[in-house]
Amino acid sequence: MKKEYEDFELKALILDWLHRRGGWGSHYFPIDSLVNRLSHVVKNDGKKIKNIIKELIGDGYLLVHKKGEVISLNPTKSREIIEYIKNSFKI
Repeated sequence: MKKEYEDFELKALILDWLHRRGGWGSHYFPIDSLVNRLSHVVKNDGKKIKNIIKELIGDGYLLVHKKGEVISLNPTKSREIIEYIKNSFKI
């Protein structure tokens, strides 16, 4: 079921999705595949997801590889990423 997420919830959803799949450092994931998989859950189209990914790259939470086609979680900010996920989902 699709749901409309706030920006902070969508950021946490992206970070959590990559975290659960072990996407740290050199274990990266294609942006197009990530957008495609999350578009089944997120109500808006992929533009919002891509904009949030750009924000996360700018904040330093995500690393870009292979000319901007794939991303991974920044291992130097692992503690901040896990705290952000916990605070956003109130786990």
